[in-house]
Amino acid sequence: MTPSTARDRSRAAARVAGRVVGERIGRPAAAAARPAWRAIARLASPIVSVVSPFGWVVLAAGVAALVAGLAFGWQELLVIAFASFAVLALSVVFVVGRSAYTVELNLAANRVVVGTRAVGSIVIGNDSARALLPSRIELPVGAGLASFHVPRLVPGASHDDLFGIPTARRAVLNVGPVKSVRGDPLGLLRREIRWTDAIELYVHPRTVRLEGSSAGFIRDLEGQTTKDLSNDDVSFHALREYVAGDDRRNIHWKTSARTGTLMVRQFEETRRSHLALALSTSLADYGDPDEFELAVSSCGSLGIQALIEERDVTVMVQSRTLHTETGRRLLDDLSGIDQRQSRESIVHLAKTAGEAVPNASVAVLLFGASVTPTEMRKASVQLPFGVRVIAVRCQPGAPVGRRMIGELTLLTIGDLTELAPALRRVNA
Repeated sequence: MTPSTARDRSRAAARVAGRVVGERIGRPAAAAARPAWRAIARLASPIVSVVSPFGWVVLAAGVAALVAGLAFGWQELLVIAFASFAVLALSVVFVVGRSAYTVELNLAANRVVVGTRAVGSIVIGNDSARALLPSRIELPVGAGLASFHVPRLVPGASHDDLFGIPTARRAVLNVGPVKSVRGDPLGLLRREIRWTDAIELYVHPRTVRLEGSSAGFIRDLEGQTTKDLSNDDVSFHALREYVAGDDRRNIHWKTSARTGTLMVRQFEETRRSHLALALSTSLADYGDPDEFELAVSSCGSLGIQALIEERDVTVMVQSRTLHTETGRRLLDDLSGIDQRQSRESIVHLAKTAGEAVPNASVAVLLFGASVTPTEMRKASVQLPFGVRVIAVRCQPGAPVGRRMIGELTLLTIGDLTELAPALRRVNA
């Protein structure tokens, strides 16, 4: 080994040893400094959060003007810097102090029908031993924001404001949380205090009652007969010769005595009335948003009527199965569904419904005017054999109509009030 090689190796070993020693020293130091940084961040967070974006701009401009003024000796820049700092200092007066409000947020009803106004109130009280200065209360409503002025409140006084929420469209809105806001007139500093939690407001779709209309496609509560034969049911079909293993209770003795051969009863299977509603949410299945809203209202009307008549009902969209334990749960879920860009058309939805509810007696497909007769036919064959398929095409302004596409019954409605007359045409 040459002397130069030995020197190189010793230097490399020294560097490695230095790194190891540095890491051993640095890790405990970093671990010890971490709690200190957390404490500093915890103390600075309330102060930093008060400064608005405009306030940070004014502070940055003041610091830049101060540095440039001292570096170049420009008195004008120094004046700008001190003016910026003075304005920020004066803004602090508007946000300091404690607030001792008691705030109550109330809604007259957590569920309303689209088109009606939701009414609520905010009650602000002063439970402290001193008067509270005027402030502003902000109430987020969905994507919007409502603002209320709170006057000066003496100890024990209260102030209430009523508000109305227009419900032009179906939605699930978060009302709240209520926040008190204190800030300077220029908007440099802004201090928010949260007083309540948010309340969910369900804007339900409009529905209509369908008494007597559903009898056209669901005959009775006990079930309807199918073409599937069974050895044990309630709907008698015919007699056949006895086969080993048949239940002796089904032997028809009079016919057996007359023919000299054991004959047993054969039945047609009946299935419990189970309504499957498949509502498409794909943008491709609708021409405009009004068609989708009409389809949602029609789906809600059919589901509510089935639940009132104590029938089994399953409601599906492309992404999930909706809750149908009660009418309220169903309408709550329908309030929150939206159209979306999806590759799953009404054909894919029908296939999913057929796999999820194979024992349904009636399946209703709901979609807009963009679905073609070919797609309807493809959708109908995705459902199990023996399931009666009814398609409801929702097209605002179109005349009510009925036509057959293969085994599928197509109903066209132009308004929600036409749903009941259209259903009465199913067996016409």
